[in-house]
Amino acid sequence: MTFYRKNGKRLVDLMLTVPALILLAPLLALLALLVRCKLGSPVLFRQQRPGLHGKPFELIKFRSMTDARDQHGNPLPDAERLTPFGKFLRKSSLDELPELWNILKGDMSLVGPRPLRMEYLALYSPQQARRHEIRPGITGWAQVNGRNALAWQDKFRCDVWYVDHVSLKLDLTILWLTVWQVIKHEDISAEGEATMPKFTGNEGET
Repeated sequence: MTFYRKNGKRLVDLMLTVPALILLAPLLALLALLVRCKLGSPVLFRQQRPGLHGKPFELIKFRSMTDARDQHGNPLPDAERLTPFGKFLRKSSLDELPELWNILKGDMSLVGPRPLRMEYLALYSPQQARRHEIRPGITGWAQVNGRNALAWQDKFRCDVWYVDHVSLKLDLTILWLTVWQVIKHEDISAEGEATMPKFTGNEGET
């Protein structure tokens, strides 16, 4: 295991995240107020996600959907609960900013495989499960190579490739490409989906 992967990656996370939280504090406060006014309470979306080695942690981000439900009390499809303001938050990736707190706590890294749903853990092939060998990230190799426009299998291949090639140079490249991708507003969602279709497992993958 290289020094960067074992110790340097966490040091770089802290060196970038602490100043970012200080500089972005006014923006975070403004976004929290706008979310409260436009989408209601709670301002933050909280959900258990698998972290390093699959250990659960509570991910936080700004909420981007309403609580609209059907006559039976079930949440409406994502596309129907996603408001224009929510779409703006997702397109600009501003909804992800509270995850800087997850990085500060050590649950996440700036760069790594995106933390997905806990229910997916049992559906991964042994190779796909390797994505949990490092901390999940706000952005990652899959996010700058297609993001939500990628098929699940391609996304997981990108995640595992990253696990095998972690380096400072690669992380800095991914961070730069992420900024450029956010500016271009590309690959925000899969075709015909508000974000991504649910992962239901796969056959023939190892």
